Amino acid sequence: MEDSRDGLRADTLVATVRGVLPSLTPAAQTVARLILEDPATVARSTITELSAASGTSEATIVRTARLLGFAGYPQLRLALAAAAAQPDRLVPGDLAPDDPLSEVIHKVARAESEAINDTVAQLTSERLGAVVDAIVGARRVDAYGVGASGLVAEDVAQKLLRIGMSSHAFQDAHLALTSAVLLKPGDVAIGISTSGETPDVLEPLGRAGEAGATTVAITNNPRSSIADLAEHVLISAGRETEFRPAAMASRISQLVVVDCVFVGVAQRTFDSSQEALQSTRQAVAAFVKKR
Repeated sequence: MEDSRDGLRADTLVATVRGVLPSLTPAAQTVARLILEDPATVARSTITELSAASGTSEATIVRTARLLGFAGYPQLRLALAAAAAQPDRLVPGDLAPDDPLSEVIHKVARAESEAINDTVAQLTSERLGAVVDAIVGARRVDAYGVGASGLVAEDVAQKLLRIGMSSHAFQDAHLALTSAVLLKPGDVAIGISTSGETPDVLEPLGRAGEAGATTVAITNNPRSSIADLAEHVLISAGRETEFRPAAMASRISQLVVVDCVFVGVAQRTFDSSQEALQSTRQAVAAFVKKR
């Protein structure tokens, strides 16, 4: 099921709400948290019932529905009802202090799996294709990220380097800014931030855009500052919890996006990519053999 305005799907609704939560107003966050905590109950509730349960006005609920991309509360209820038909996806599954290790294994694995599925559901071929086009024609591709997102930026750079493209990753803001202002029209700058509000990523990405580079954002939050800043936005879907800051689910969802971009670029540059992969593989193999 999709909303006619921006294509929100029932199977990714909860992930979308989680992603935009930090950018909502306090009152809208109250309504959104109820959706995250018990989406099935919200789907059964009238606007008057939800107003009483959330302690917010009916007007706030309507505004929240619109902020989430729906025409109004009835459309949001319909999407939640469709999501409720997939009950396994509506169980929060947060880790608790007293969870046995057997449950930890199950919950962590489930979070990773859901992160991948939700990311794939939101990654359209049109958005991916636009980024692939930009990278294929680029003189240079720079990636910016901090912490766990910095590891993903490193993955971007090493993947593109393996197929013969000039690519660099920067986790230090000073170096990132140095890189950004030296980019030129036709180059590509990729900013990676789960929240979409990381200053050390926003500033260099903005400066890269001012220099004429094509800017790309990989983020959980489609209504974040980085999404507003970038020309192209690819949405990842991973959730961080109290026991899993910089959680693998967040990182793996970003890596899924990166892998799709890389494969798209490699397809478009198949002959040169294959030659570069073979050369780099042989160089590494020869080095290992000498040791």
